[in-house]
Amino acid sequence: MKRVARRSVLPDWTWPELAQMAREEGRWIIGVDEAGRGPLCGPVVAGAAALADPNPIEGLACSKTLSPKRRAALYAHITAHAPAWALAQGSVEEIDELNILQASLLAMHRAVDQVVAQLQLPLDHVLVLVDGNRLPQWPYRSVAVVKGDEKVPAISAGSILAKVNRDRWCEAQARLYPQYGLDVHMGYPTPMHLERLQIHGASPIHRRSFGPVQQVLAAHQSQEYRP
Repeated sequence: MKRVARRSVLPDWTWPELAQMAREEGRWIIGVDEAGRGPLCGPVVAGAAALADPNPIEGLACSKTLSPKRRAALYAHITAHAPAWALAQGSVEEIDELNILQASLLAMHRAVDQVVAQLQLPLDHVLVLVDGNRLPQWPYRSVAVVKGDEKVPAISAGSILAKVNRDRWCEAQARLYPQYGLDVHMGYPTPMHLERLQIHGASPIHRRSFGPVQQVLAAHQSQEYRP
């Protein structure tokens, strides 16, 4: 069996190898992923989940490959049947202060902390699998798995939790700020969103550290937001 360092990036490991390693070391796998790094507004959301072994939730996959209806159904299954799960955010203020990467890692840290607390496990009984190629600074044995949301069921579950939660946030904000069409583009810099920004200026939920928002703020100066 291959060995893994305490904090590793392992694009070449397979899910069966990671699952076998966790079983041999007596560790519970926690998967974590984020949603909302690219949008121009709102928090970045992290979802973390610990699944039963064997996992009874069928159809887990990368959230981006699933229809909204299928994501919502899986979200309900995860929240009902996962032994532990959590959602956490990096706020707009934290994104602007720290940058989007660090705010994403912070949100992941918060979500995993909640799952570990729910499971009431000591640190040496946890293996955290993170989607991507970066890891937060934390005390957990962890592996960054490139395209992990396509390979690892627990990461897929975290991806679904985060995506559905953030999309629902966008739908709620669309009722407060209907002029931006957030329920259509979910905050991403689509032509529609960029046009609405030019017309209405930046709202309080827009990320002021992001280039398109900075440009609009500079152009509108004191008129940052017009309802």
